[in-house]
Amino acid sequence: MRKLHAIFPVLLFLLSTVSFAQVGIGTTSPEAMLDVNGTLKVRSTVNENDIEVIQDSILVISKSGIVNTVLANDIIDAALPTIVKASFSSGGPQTLSLTLGSSKITFDSEEVDNNDEFDLTTNTFTAKQDGIYIVNAQIKIGNIISANTNFGLSIEKNGILIAEENYLSVAVAFINVSSPYRRISTTVDLAKDDTITFAVTSGLLNVDILGDKKDSYCSIYQIR
Repeated sequence: MRKLHAIFPVLLFLLSTVSFAQVGIGTTSPEAMLDVNGTLKVRSTVNENDIEVIQDSILVISKSGIVNTVLANDIIDAALPTIVKASFSSGGPQTLSLTLGSSKITFDSEEVDNNDEFDLTTNTFTAKQDGIYIVNAQIKIGNIISANTNFGLSIEKNGILIAEENYLSVAVAFINVSSPYRRISTTVDLAKDDTITFAVTSGLLNVDILGDKKDSYCSIYQIR
């Protein structure tokens, strides 16, 4: 009789486990097969040598508190700082229409984009993580500007101008006297999903910039 009395709580626990298929420790309302409301201590572990398991055996806790696995490469990618360099797929002159006084620069080729943040279709960088970024760009005029007029390069964050280099392009007898280059660099604080775009500004209706990678390009580096 004493043996049955001792076994009864164990049987009751096992029956409840089978009936409800969820076990709670420190909670009466388990939300998983095993729901631990408190700390977890593991006294010993076995070293895993199976490379396939090692590549996908990192445990993380989701926002709902559920323990999941995640690819080791995804952990590395999430921690990688942004490194982007974009330019043009064609080395020939890139003609931009400036009917409103400015035009987005259509960088459509990537040399580096380790976190896949630069969209070649929209020519837009979208940050995947909060941080401090250094943003650079350079363009070179692809034709002689016969008239003395302003010509500039700008950086926009979420469509708002944050940096610009714009000064008069002087031409004498169809020869450019001022530098054909425009260069710009700035440091900016970006939150996740903030965007960066580049634009040409000028009083001209159309402007050609050289498409060679050494002449016209942009780069974005995350420093924190």
